[in-house]
Amino acid sequence: MSQKLEINSGMGDGQIPVAKDWYNVARIDDGLSLILERHVQPWMRCNMWLIHGRERDVLVDTGMGFRPLRMEVAALRDRPVHAVCTHSHFDHMGCACEFDVRLGHHREAEIFNAPDLDNSCARPWIAGNLLTALPHEGYRLDSYRLVSAPLTGYLDEGDVLELGNLALQVLHLPGHSPGSIALYEKKTKTLFSGDAIYDGELIDNAWHSDPNLFRESLHRLCELPIETVHAGHFGSFGHDRLIELVGRYLSGSGRIENIEDWRAEQQGRS
Repeated sequence: MSQKLEINSGMGDGQIPVAKDWYNVARIDDGLSLILERHVQPWMRCNMWLIHGRERDVLVDTGMGFRPLRMEVAALRDRPVHAVCTHSHFDHMGCACEFDVRLGHHREAEIFNAPDLDNSCARPWIAGNLLTALPHEGYRLDSYRLVSAPLTGYLDEGDVLELGNLALQVLHLPGHSPGSIALYEKKTKTLFSGDAIYDGELIDNAWHSDPNLFRESLHRLCELPIETVHAGHFGSFGHDRLIELVGRYLSGSGRIENIEDWRAEQQGRS
């Protein structure tokens, strides 16, 4: 069955199907799974990382909220889940409201309390052919809204999340947003970076971005013994690529100068 989505669907006649399965789950190894919203365009979809702990699991980011996520996570593991939002942008906190434990940085607490299209930075992106299928019959993209997800606890620089067999150190990495955080696992030298760094052009011009702080955060990452980065978007990468991406940004070539122009370019390619 198909349902017309009244935006540019990127499928010629404007007809795109209703999705049967919204999420794609990939087991990376015994300690990690990756969850993706398969019908969100690859240039926008968020990586949701489920870190498997002996006593509890940590879900890093929660997607856009088009379809319920919690039951998908519960089907994977029988451990309590703490949802950690690396920041309050719409593509990372969309399903946070579904989880009993919601953790993030206090600098963005007000956005989690009352997210809207503007303070969550959704408005420029919720347009065009963002979706390749409808989350449910009759869905209209212009009806997109976020649900309040007040943080149940705050995470800040130096905090440690104990999972029983793993310890995740919290890094406060402001710049992309004032409360951007990452999680660092010292034994494996693994970083879950959110949008502080990913393998693509970075954004430092959202309404609450700070390019000067962003540069400081990126310099800091280069000094850490990081072997693997599991980022908020696109593929994972190693230390050499991290240094290369930071260098590109610092040279001025690795950033999105105009969000709407960049989005239009990506949609034209989709």
